[in-house]
Amino acid sequence: MSKSILILYYSRDGSTKKLAQEIARGVEKGGLIAKLRTVPNITTTIDTIAPPVPKEGDIYVSKDDIKECAGIALGSPTRFGNMAGPMRHFWDSTTDLWFAGALLNKPAAVFTSTGSMHGGQETTLLSMMFPLIHHGAIIVGIPYSEAALSETTTGGTPYGASHVGGSKNDRPISEDEKTLCHALGLRLATLANKLS
Repeated sequence: MSKSILILYYSRDGSTKKLAQEIARGVEKGGLIAKLRTVPNITTTIDTIAPPVPKEGDIYVSKDDIKECAGIALGSPTRFGNMAGPMRHFWDSTTDLWFAGALLNKPAAVFTSTGSMHGGQETTLLSMMFPLIHHGAIIVGIPYSEAALSETTTGGTPYGASHVGGSKNDRPISEDEKTLCHALGLRLATLANKLS
């Protein structure tokens, strides 16, 4: 079986998914397979139940995806400085994976998209690190050796890749944001190869 990096994201308006796709390009530059997966939306309405597997759209993550990956990139839009509820809901269901050590000593990175420059990017990235740390993953950031990190006037932090989409989500991913996504994906793939 070929080694893969799981790129697990939740995206309501599409920006976080675009970041996931850019990170996948970096993973593939590193010679590994990028496996993109999402989590189901959650709702407070209980009279309609969503199908466990959608007939169309993005593929939902399975626990086997977590067990089989050589590393993971975790992405979510910012919700008041925190990861979105659907992503948090998924991680709340992973105690069995924690007991099994499914992510133990695997490299892990995080990414996010916000509406504004000061919309909680870094706190969201940190909030996504917490379950990964508890699972025993090795957190991977973006080092300042990546020139785009010092030059960006849009998204990008040493904690992980990010995007500033604007209040109407009308800003495309900038070249610096793409560069940093590629660098993060490549770093994950490189470290996954060295650690396995």
